[in-house]
Amino acid sequence: MEMYKVNPYHLSEDAIDLPICMYKLPNIHRGAADAQDADECPALQNLESRQTEILKRLYELKAVVDGLSKTVLTPDADLDVAEINHACLVPTIHTAADLDSVLGKSFGVLRDIVINASPSEVPLSLLVLHSLLCEQYKVLSSVHVHSSVQNVPSKLWNCLGEGNRCCSRREYQLGFTLVWKNVHKPQMKFSIQSMCSIEGEGNVARFLFALLGRGYDAVTSTLIDNWVDVAIFQLKKGSTKEKAAVLRSLNAALSKNPWVVGVDLTLADVVLYCALKQAEITSFPANVQRWVKSCENLACFNLALKLLN
Repeated sequence: MEMYKVNPYHLSEDAIDLPICMYKLPNIHRGAADAQDADECPALQNLESRQTEILKRLYELKAVVDGLSKTVLTPDADLDVAEINHACLVPTIHTAADLDSVLGKSFGVLRDIVINASPSEVPLSLLVLHSLLCEQYKVLSSVHVHSSVQNVPSKLWNCLGEGNRCCSRREYQLGFTLVWKNVHKPQMKFSIQSMCSIEGEGNVARFLFALLGRGYDAVTSTLIDNWVDVAIFQLKKGSTKEKAAVLRSLNAALSKNPWVVGVDLTLADVVLYCALKQAEITSFPANVQRWVKSCENLACFNLALKLLN
């Protein structure tokens, strides 16, 4: 039983949909279908493939650089020299037959090494190596002056020593001819017919030292080559900062060995000593100073010292 009855205020009897939000906005989220359409877009696929390829190449380059950093030795490198085997083979005196195995058969013709060098930049290391060759072989030495050079000092005429020319040319094992010439850097020719010119003091020094027949393992040979490059390009031609870095690295190496690379005199000692003297560095660390005195006590450095004085 009801108290009173009220008539309905709307005419339609159909259901009315009531609103569930205040106002509508377009959906900003992609559905699964939209994502599938984007994956099938060629431009996006190309972009993703390029990004993947670039990242792959970057990782490969990083691996290469990491590998090189473990093999390249610089003066500032933190290298424990004590962990490297510096065992150098004891040099042996070569006979004429041994020299033939190094340079090939001479067929009765004197094998003559001809070196062109500028008197304004004397290659001291080559003169020291000439002395070492004379200790091992019978060397015919001679000095000439090219027409492009004038007023050569008398000490450069005698830079290879007085020499003993009492023997005939055929009795010598090796010829060593130095020509003072107006050249940018030292040049050497051994076989005029079949050999191109070797340029640069470091490269000529490597050739001359190889004639001594001293053998080293791969690590020692690499260290020697590295020190030769350091001497030529950083100690001799580098800035003040580079020279200081070389001295620090050299002092550290000499703290563990009497010579730069191991227990025997090598090409590294010869080139480094000559570059150090020509760089006109007057103050040396303790180990370097001891090493310099050891070099100067050897007879092969006498002619170089005379030229410096």
